[in-house]
Amino acid sequence: MIGPVYVVTDPNAPLPQRDQAMAAARGGAWAVQIRDKSAPDVEVARLADALLADLAPMGVRVFVNDRVEVARATGADLHIGQGDGDPLRARDRIKPDALLGLSIETVAQCARIPEGVDYIGAGPFRATATKPDAAAPMGAEGLARIVAAASVPTIAIGGLTSGDIATLKQAGAVGMAVVSAVTRAADPEAATLALLNTWRQP
Repeated sequence: MIGPVYVVTDPNAPLPQRDQAMAAARGGAWAVQIRDKSAPDVEVARLADALLADLAPMGVRVFVNDRVEVARATGADLHIGQGDGDPLRARDRIKPDALLGLSIETVAQCARIPEGVDYIGAGPFRATATKPDAAAPMGAEGLARIVAAASVPTIAIGGLTSGDIATLKQAGAVGMAVVSAVTRAADPEAATLALLNTWRQP
């Protein structure tokens, strides 16, 4: 269900978000997430509908960030942060077969992961320009503590590159979520494939 490489779109990257997502999917990402804090719901929903049509035949999941009602209306998967409302309510609002991800920044938050959350996004691993309001970086030791405390699989996020993969795997993460490493690469498809191939190395 959850694979190694999860790509989050960036509305400020050189390529349009749909093109970013398509390139990531062709490169082997198991999921893409639409994250656009300023776009209206109708625009996010339109993009989600387009990507669901594009990517479902490829077996690639489409997430929306924070927008519970957009996920409900389109059938997309949903990822929410600590300040985005009650995960249980979100679970009830989205489709029964949709996946739900929850951002986790501290070990203490792991004790409050409710039933119905399918994975956590643990981060930031390091400081990142794509999310200036993020919590303090947790590094490898912090990530390992969260993996040990969490009741569901952990995906690491926050300024990650291929050079971090061995550390993430050692900490127990099942995958990595990336933004700039793919969306700002000269060839986003090739960048995604390179991450995937590096993760698969023993």
